[in-house]
Amino acid sequence: MDHIKIAPSLLAADFANLAAEVALVEPYVDMLHLDIMDGHFVPNISFGMPVIESLRKHTSLLFDCHMMTTNPDVYFTELKQAGGDLVMIHIEAITDPTEAASKAREVGLGFGLVLNPPTPFEAVEPFVELADMVLIMSVHPGFGGQSFMPEVLEKTESARKWVDEHGLSVDIQIDGGINPETARLAGRAGANVFVAGTAIFRADDPVAAVQELRQAINGR
Repeated sequence: MDHIKIAPSLLAADFANLAAEVALVEPYVDMLHLDIMDGHFVPNISFGMPVIESLRKHTSLLFDCHMMTTNPDVYFTELKQAGGDLVMIHIEAITDPTEAASKAREVGLGFGLVLNPPTPFEAVEPFVELADMVLIMSVHPGFGGQSFMPEVLEKTESARKWVDEHGLSVDIQIDGGINPETARLAGRAGANVFVAGTAIFRADDPVAAVQELRQAINGR
């Protein structure tokens, strides 16, 4: 399996102290997960390009940008200019992402696909080879702090099996309700990138929380 990667979710950070919160965990994590919500595709609004651009000046972490938006491909150029590195789009928003993948590559972004809990892996199967990462949502998208949905573990196993059988280096990411216990389960199922918001940024000691998460996954 590919290297285990921890991606703290910015949504759970203190927005008045973003630079400091990110700086604290930066030496211990692999990327930063940025949830961009439009209030339409999901019933919540988070943050946009100005926040990403401001934060980019304070960290060299890879920005993994999860577009919870109705028309994600409209923002690719702006996202790259603001400092985004990887764009993740929902298969529920664009059912044939072939053109979107090309557009992302053209502007210099990595590309990934996202599946909501009810959506089967088969929905992205024809397009996995276009992606750097497949994100399996383990909660309904839109709000942080939700409980992990164990029924997505079977889908995670399907994704890992398909990627391995086809000899691809596509990461399998899991997002939603991730803590040491659920991360261990997701790791066993084949995930190698773990998005954790509340478990890291709301912990008394975020650095210790990251280390505990990594130990739980590696000890599975």
